[in-house]
Amino acid sequence: METRLHPRFEHDPAARIAEQALRNCVHCGFCNATCPTYQEQGDELDGPRGRIYQIKEVLESGEANATTRTHLDRCLTCLNCMTTCPSGVDYNHLVAMGREVVEQDLERPLRERLLRALLVRALPAGWPFRLALGLGRLARPVLPATLKRRVPPAHAARSTARPPASVAASGFEYGRVLLLGGCVHDAIDARINAALRHLLARLGVEVVEVGAARCCGAVEHHLAFEARTRARVRANLDAWEPVLERGVDAVVSTASGCGVLLRDYGHLLADDPAYADRAARLAAKVRDPVELFDAGTIRTLGIRAPAGHPPVAWHAPCTLQHGQGLPGRVEPLLHAAGFELVPVVEPHLCCGSAGTYSILQPEMAGRLRQRKLDNLEANGPARIVTANIGCQTHLESGTDTPVEHWITLLGRSLPEATT
Repeated sequence: METRLHPRFEHDPAARIAEQALRNCVHCGFCNATCPTYQEQGDELDGPRGRIYQIKEVLESGEANATTRTHLDRCLTCLNCMTTCPSGVDYNHLVAMGREVVEQDLERPLRERLLRALLVRALPAGWPFRLALGLGRLARPVLPATLKRRVPPAHAARSTARPPASVAASGFEYGRVLLLGGCVHDAIDARINAALRHLLARLGVEVVEVGAARCCGAVEHHLAFEARTRARVRANLDAWEPVLERGVDAVVSTASGCGVLLRDYGHLLADDPAYADRAARLAAKVRDPVELFDAGTIRTLGIRAPAGHPPVAWHAPCTLQHGQGLPGRVEPLLHAAGFELVPVVEPHLCCGSAGTYSILQPEMAGRLRQRKLDNLEANGPARIVTANIGCQTHLESGTDTPVEHWITLLGRSLPEATT
């Protein structure tokens, strides 16, 4: 796709990356076949190819318009299109560039500005969300059913009276890992990180954490506050530097959505001479929990599904299978632990969570959630397991079927330590 950048963007490194992405596009339309919003809307402008054309127009004309903003806002950034694309179009960074220009050029209506400002300040800070969540949980018994579903129930972490006895894990390559807490992660479900700590402790892995949980920057990035995103990344690198200097084998987040942005730190600060190398080194060490385990490790740990445990449905978050490029990695681990998985159609499609998307685009998010739940529950699973806290809360708000993280499921199936 031939592109001539407007003079406004001639010296913008991000625009150069976007231009290359545009040049790689061959208009084939394969991306539309797997785009959730195109599947729902049937509108070319709500598919990747249509959005690419709109971003091309922005970069050539030098300005954005309200129509472009509408269709970019409706994009989930699930990156299914990148998995499908035969030409290697970097849609991820292309759409980020388009959104950044939209925010620079167009003032949003007051209600949107207030909501976005609230999200970008409250969620990364952590404590405002914890306060609101706590109040919501107190009021949950008397809330109407529709509101009650929007308040995630409390999930207490399993306590252990003594450290678990270590087991030998032949060839296990991670001796010391930095485990990151999320800005809202532990507030919603503290069981996930607790279960991973427990599993890694059994393997003799030293798990290091850094003070209070810090947002990775994904919230700001979802909302196209790019200056705030980069400031957040720099602050995180400074906070984590003492641990990284002492050496870690991996930097781990149990939220696959956070993992996508963490892997992109090098790109975000590529033009920052003071932080570029540090950001790239951090990104190179990022691992999703699924990369820490294999079937042999599961057997070594002695993890076993309880006898007669009913089948479960696996929901692969877009951020795991498309964003991090790790499809088909969790299922063998669950099989190795003896869990039966029900077949699920359309496993590649997004559930509609997509960070702040479910708040900003509730109608489309609700349609996609129902489509996903219909597929997940078609064969009667006892529970749904996933790998991202956002997917977990979004799905459980639409069903009575229990939804949990796959790490939590394995942690509950770990034999108790013996003296």
